[in-house]
Amino acid sequence: MSKIIIIHDKPKDIENFEKHYYNIHIPLAKKLPKLIGASVHRVVSAQHTDNEPYLVVEVEFNNSEDLHAAMASSEGKAVSEDVKNLIPFLNRRPAILILE
Repeated sequence: MSKIIIIHDKPKDIENFEKHYYNIHIPLAKKLPKLIGASVHRVVSAQHTDNEPYLVVEVEFNNSEDLHAAMASSEGKAVSEDVKNLIPFLNRRPAILILE
C-alpha cells in the first residue's frame, strides 16, 4: 500500500480554510482514480514539536504506481492546482509525505 500524508499546521483563517477544504478540495481529491481510501484527522495534541499541527490527511492507494498515476491524471492535476486556493488561509504550506 502507498499513501500520501498531508500535515496542515493551524491555519491563520480557520473558518475559510475549512470551508474551502471540506467543500471544494476534499471532493476533488475523492475523484482521484484508483483511490482506495482517504481520511482527515483533527490533531488534538502534539508533542516534541514547535509546530501547531491541525489536520493530518491520509490518501491511500494499492501501490506506488497507482499513486503516481492518480497524481498525474487530470483529477490529480486539479487537486494540485486547487492548493493555491488554500494558501491565503495558511501560515505555511503543508508538509506532504509519500509512504510505501
